[in-house]
Amino acid sequence: MPRRVVLHVDLDYFYAQCEENLNPNLRGKPVVVCVYSGRTDDSGVVSTCNYEARKYGVKAGIPIARAKKLLGTADASFRPTNRPHYAEVSDRIMETLETFGDTFEKVGIDEAYLDFTSETNGDIYRAESIAREIKQKVLEQEKISCSVGVAPNKLLAKIGSDLNKPNGLTVVRPENVRLFLGELSVDKIPGVGKRTEEKLDQLKVKTIDQLATHDVSVLHEIFGNTLGTYLYRAARGEDEEPVERREQPTQLSRIATLKRNTHNISEILPLLEDLANSAAEKLTEKTMTCKTVSILAILGDLSIHSKSRTLDSPTSDMSTIAQASKDLLEQFLQSESTATVRRVGVKLSGLSGRSGQTDISKFLR
Repeated sequence: MPRRVVLHVDLDYFYAQCEENLNPNLRGKPVVVCVYSGRTDDSGVVSTCNYEARKYGVKAGIPIARAKKLLGTADASFRPTNRPHYAEVSDRIMETLETFGDTFEKVGIDEAYLDFTSETNGDIYRAESIAREIKQKVLEQEKISCSVGVAPNKLLAKIGSDLNKPNGLTVVRPENVRLFLGELSVDKIPGVGKRTEEKLDQLKVKTIDQLATHDVSVLHEIFGNTLGTYLYRAARGEDEEPVERREQPTQLSRIATLKRNTHNISEILPLLEDLANSAAEKLTEKTMTCKTVSILAILGDLSIHSKSRTLDSPTSDMSTIAQASKDLLEQFLQSESTATVRRVGVKLSGLSGRSGQTDISKFLR
């Protein structure tokens, strides 16, 4: 039986990259994506930021006011989170990743695991070549860089993808696991937060190698059997958790940029119809139907608007989806008489297997 080969794909500073793509003038400047509370202009926390902002000490979770002080007079841009857009980009990237590997597992809007054991027959060199192909394809299609870890299991692949960000590729070969983990600090182990790190520090355990040689009974006493065992095994690079699909998709979407900002339906409709047809084709390919059709309109000021229609019955019919999209666009343009549309999209939600299908997972590689 071939050795396991697992990839972890992590989209670099994803929200901030999306903002840079929406506004290329932001590239090279500190970009901070924020969750505003609405109480004051500066109330709320940082969701993420690009590496230009990180040079100043800005990081996720700190108050927005603190980030502004750290950035001082830097020409920084503070952007509110634009989750609908991030989700659209993520959906397209995840659909691309699904075309690779034996098994796909999405674990967040910006990361996923892929099992390549069968496809590569356990050849990690072959997997490294595929990882480079994945990185290039995502960059070409979405202008998003990603970091990838290639390893014998999920744990090591996750640690690997985190090491050389952004745009990194780290390969952990089976014979080099202990050498790879060696002098890494214990906080590189997924799940080891500040409190766990502080307790390990009290045990004079600072590196993964020190943790791997520590008395497991002491770890059980301090952390309990479950966490103590996890730390002990993780320090040895041991992980048997399989790569597996966590959930069936509940929506899919397509979005694109118009040649110019416009309110003219004759300029918007051809692109919208192409997007609707593409989405409908994907439904048919996956043997699924949708219950709701929505359109998204991103205006010249980057504000996001949407309109939805719940259908009388689930469908994957291309003409039905295209007609619903057209009707929604007409309604939107009538209600927003001064809107100039920059990007337009179609989202299909309420997805399910076609009548008679009791298990659609086999269609969703």
